[in-house]
Amino acid sequence: MTNDAPPRWDRRMQQRLAHGEAAALGELYDRFASLVHGVAHRVLGDEGGADRVTRDVFAHAWEHADEYDPRQGSLRSWIAGLAHRHAVSRLRRAQDDGERPATEVEEKVRAASAAARADYIVTSMPAPLRAALDLAYFRRLDYRQAAARLGVTDDEARRRLRLGLQLLSTAHDGPRAVSPPGGRAAVR
Repeated sequence: MTNDAPPRWDRRMQQRLAHGEAAALGELYDRFASLVHGVAHRVLGDEGGADRVTRDVFAHAWEHADEYDPRQGSLRSWIAGLAHRHAVSRLRRAQDDGERPATEVEEKVRAASAAARADYIVTSMPAPLRAALDLAYFRRLDYRQAAARLGVTDDEARRRLRLGLQLLSTAHDGPRAVSPPGGRAAVR
């Protein structure tokens, strides 16, 4: 479900960027461009703006590779955080320029922040929980089908889904019910 790079890859990539290795920037872009563009598009709702933020994020990573600290998290998380900050900054500049009303901007920022937190939570949760959520929400399997795919009991599949959803619920400002795409209940 995620494409997190191993910590050793993260450190090596940072070193290569810091030494000005152009191939490293290309590799970083190939690995994370869709993530960056997706985060920016989710915040801005604008393809052109998302393209500009994507360029800005990779330029920033190239020029400021020393800002990344592998002890603070994965390179993927750092890049996603840069994308979110650059997109929110762009959105707020549009508000300051009068292009967008303040309430619309703040609502977009809140929604994007919750989505960024949810992405971080999912990528940080243990693999068994991620796998259960992936089967239930993205592959649209019920908990019995998920249990069969995972090779666990029905009770264990329900437990994993419940724990995964509890973790995800912390991404929002307040407790909210999480419903799967299409409104189909996955935990019964």
